[in-house]
Amino acid sequence: MAEASRWHRGGASKHKLHYRKEVEITTTLQELLLYFIFLINLCILTFGIVNPHMYYLNKVMSSLFLDTSVPGEERINFKSIRSITDFWKFMEGPLLEGLYWDSWYNNQQLYNLKNSSRIYYENILLGVPRVRQLKVRNNTCKVYSSFQSLMSECYGKYTSANEDLSNFGLQINTEWRYSTSNTNSPWHWGFLGVYRNGGYIFTLSKSKSETKNKFIDLQLNSWITRGTRVIFIDFSVYNANVNLFCIIRLVAEFPATGGILTSWQFYSVKLLRYVSYYDYFIASCEITFCIFLFVFTTQEVKKIKEFKSAYFKSIWNWLELLLLLLCFVAVSFNTYCNVQIFLLLGQLLKSTEQYSDFYFLACWHIYYNNIIAITIFFAWIKIFKFISFNKTMSQLSSTVSRCIKDIVGFAIMFFIIFFAYAQLGFLVFGSQVDDFSTFQNSIFAQFRIVLGDFNFAGIQQANPILGPIYFITFIFFVFFVLLNMFLAIINDTYSEVKADYSIGRRPDFELGKMIKQSYKNVLEKFRLKKAQKDEDKKTKGSGDLAEQARREGFDENEIQKAEQMKKWKERLEKKYYSTEIQDDYQPVTQEEFRELFLFAVELEKELHYINLKLNQVMRKVSAL
Repeated sequence: MAEASRWHRGGASKHKLHYRKEVEITTTLQELLLYFIFLINLCILTFGIVNPHMYYLNKVMSSLFLDTSVPGEERINFKSIRSITDFWKFMEGPLLEGLYWDSWYNNQQLYNLKNSSRIYYENILLGVPRVRQLKVRNNTCKVYSSFQSLMSECYGKYTSANEDLSNFGLQINTEWRYSTSNTNSPWHWGFLGVYRNGGYIFTLSKSKSETKNKFIDLQLNSWITRGTRVIFIDFSVYNANVNLFCIIRLVAEFPATGGILTSWQFYSVKLLRYVSYYDYFIASCEITFCIFLFVFTTQEVKKIKEFKSAYFKSIWNWLELLLLLLCFVAVSFNTYCNVQIFLLLGQLLKSTEQYSDFYFLACWHIYYNNIIAITIFFAWIKIFKFISFNKTMSQLSSTVSRCIKDIVGFAIMFFIIFFAYAQLGFLVFGSQVDDFSTFQNSIFAQFRIVLGDFNFAGIQQANPILGPIYFITFIFFVFFVLLNMFLAIINDTYSEVKADYSIGRRPDFELGKMIKQSYKNVLEKFRLKKAQKDEDKKTKGSGDLAEQARREGFDENEIQKAEQMKKWKERLEKKYYSTEIQDDYQPVTQEEFRELFLFAVELEKELHYINLKLNQVMRKVSAL
C-alpha cells in the first residue's frame, strides 16, 4: 500500500510538472507572437519617419555651399577657408550666388512671386539667412612679463565667462551691438568649444545687391576682429516635392592660434508630419505603439508585484525595463516635437522678411530620431530572450556567464597596457599627427590600429626613433598577445560548456521543439481517433514482441538479455535524455558510471554475437 501511494504521489507530481511545462510553453508562444506584432509595428513606425530623399537633399545642399569654389580661385571654397580674406571671398561669392536664385538659366524671370529665391529652382528659401558672431574680451589671458612690451593685448579661447558682451565698431545696428538669445535652441558644440546663443547678429536682405553691399560694408569696417571666435551662417529651405525642410548651419571657428576651422550641419527633417495617406497610416502605427506600451507596462508592473525583489535578478527583466523607458522617452519627444511644430511653424512661416529659426525644431526632431533608433536596436536585442531556449544560444550564454570573471581580469590588464600606450602616443606624437592630437583621439587611433587602419608614415615622420618602436611593440603586445589571450579564454570556456552539454546538460525546452509540439497537438485534436489508434498499435506491438521472438526460434536466454538491454536503455534514456530534467547540470556519480560501463559491455557482447551470426550467414551463402 505504501509503495502504491508513493507511486501515486510520483505520478501526481509528474502530471503537475507536465502541466506546468505546458502552461510555460503556451505563455511563451503567446508572448512571442505578441512581441513580433509589436516589433513589426515599431519597424514600420521607424522606417516611416525616414525618407530616402533626405540624403539626396543634404547632398545637393552641401555640394552647393561647401564645394563651390570662388570665381577665379578654384582652391577656395568653404571647406578650404583658412584666413579672414578667404572667408569674405566666400561670403561675397559662393554663399551669395547659392542663396539668391531669382531667374531661369536663360535669364528669364523665374517666378511671379516678388523677392523669392528658389535654390535649384525647387527649394524655397524660408525667410532670410542670418549671420551671427561671438567674441571674447581683451585681457582674458595673461601675457608673460618679458613679452608685455611687445604685446599689450591678449584674447583667450572662448568660454561663457570670457565672452564679450559690449558694443563695438559703429555701434549703430544689431551687427555692432550684442543681442541676447530669444530662442530655446541648444548651444552649439564645435571643435574648440561650446558656444552660447545670442551674439552680434545681422540678417541678410531679400535683395542680392543689398546683401553684397552689406558684406562690403562689414568688411571695410572690420566686423571680424581679433576677439572673434566663431561665426554662424544659418538659413532654412523647404522642398514641397518631397515635403522636407533642410536646416543648414555653416560654422567658422577662429582659434586663439589664428586661422579658421570650418564645420557644417545639414539637417533634412519632415516637420509637416501628416499630409498623405501613408502619413496617416504611420499615425495609426503610433497609436498602436502606445497601446502596446500600455499593455507591456501593465504586464511588467504585475510581474514586479508578484516576484518583488526576485524580478530584478534576471538580466532580461532589466532589458525589458530599459526598453520601456526608451519607449516612454520616445513618446515624450514625439509629443513635444508635434506640439512645438504646431505652435511655432505658423509663426516662422508668417514673416518672410525675418530670420526663421527652424534650428530648434530640427534639433528636437533629430533627438527623437536618435531615441527611436536606440529603441528599435534594443527591441531587436530582446529577441534573444526567446531564442535563448535554443541549445546553441544556451551554450553561448553559459559560455559568457562562466568566463565573465576571467574576462574582467583580462580587461583590467588589457586597458592598463592600452591606456599606457595611448598616453605615450599622445605625448610623443600629439603635436605632429592628427590621430594623436588629443588623448581621446589617441585612444580611438589605437583601436583603429588593431583593426588595421593606421598612418604609420605620419608616426614615423613625427619621431623616427620612438615611432617604429611604439608601433611594433603595440602590435606585438596588444594584437598578438592580448587579443589571442582573450580568444583563448572564450575558446576554452566554450569547450568546457560543450563537454558539459554532451553528458546531459540541456535547456529546459527549446523554441523549435515548443512550436513543433504545439503543431502536433493541433493535428491530434483534429485527428484524435487516428492518433489513438496508432498508439494502441504501438502498445500492442511492444507487448507481443517477446512472444513473436519465441515463435521465430530465439533462445530464452537471448530473449531475457534483450529485455534486460531494453530496460537499461529506457532507464538511461529517461535519466540523461529526458526533457523533464530541471537542473542545469547533474554530475555523473560512481554508480551511474558503473551502469553505463555495464551497458557498454553488454552492448559490445551483442555486437559480437551479431557479427558471429553474420559470418555464419556469409559462409553458408558462399558455400552455395
